Amino acid sequence: MAKKDKKSKKKDTSSDIPKWEFNGELAMNCNCDVFCPCVISLGAARPTQGYCQTWFGVKCDDGFYGNTDLAGLSVGFMVDIPGRMGEGNWTVALYIDELADEKQFNALEMIMTGSAKGTTGLFQMLVGNYLGARREPTSFTIADDGIRTFTAGRAIFGQIKPLQGADPSKGGVTINNTPYWMGPVVTTAVGLKSKVRDFGRTWNFDGNSAEICQIEWAGP
Repeated sequence: MAKKDKKSKKKDTSSDIPKWEFNGELAMNCNCDVFCPCVISLGAARPTQGYCQTWFGVKCDDGFYGNTDLAGLSVGFMVDIPGRMGEGNWTVALYIDELADEKQFNALEMIMTGSAKGTTGLFQMLVGNYLGARREPTSFTIADDGIRTFTAGRAIFGQIKPLQGADPSKGGVTINNTPYWMGPVVTTAVGLKSKVRDFGRTWNFDGNSAEICQIEWAGP
């Protein structure tokens, strides 16, 4: 997925990729009606509009790439998929926390493009058009009522709210024990105020399907 010259490609062997972990949370909002069929079908079902437009943000509570600490950083994705998720040909742009230093930036790009293999390695197969990564001021917050807000510069403003379960004391509506790549427990949610404005895209996902997931990604 990542654009690399011939010299750097030679270095991308499993023995050259350090051990890495990215533990935290993912928030996502797409153009599907509630609820997105991709989670249950593992990307085999057609999105409700026939194509997928989505943003998602991830925050690292605890993580590393070799000797590089990643805790406290966040990354945003803009993803445009022409059909079923599992059929690939994704177009992807990355927005990496402006607080990341050069080593952290490079490590996050390696992980989020799938170049570091492991959990996100499937991106190497699915992404056909990588628009690159750039630094942006990013923010991932969780309010007392469970509302997640993710921003990446002027490109992404996303605010999603978990769907209420029958018993509020047990939290929101969840899908458990799923082999979905993000993680085994997915909380269903809905977009409140959500928009993407970049690379000629002007997307609005208010009222559309959203997901929240605790993530424990690792590689290689």
